[in-house]
Amino acid sequence: MTPELLTVPQAMATLQVSRWTVYNLIRSGELGSVVVGVRCRRIPRTALNDYVTRLCEEVA
Repeated sequence: MTPELLTVPQAMATLQVSRWTVYNLIRSGELGSVVVGVRCRRIPRTALNDYVTRLCEEVA
């Protein structure tokens, strides 16, 4: 079973990019995220899939 909410390191591994890149994508609004509790940033799997889909559409 795959988690619905990914940690930043899990998103980094999935996209194969740096922590800086993931946080930049979040800040720019290109990658959606939620805050759980006070400080836990999580990336919904659907937001990650949507981002990858947009990237693929830009290439096509």
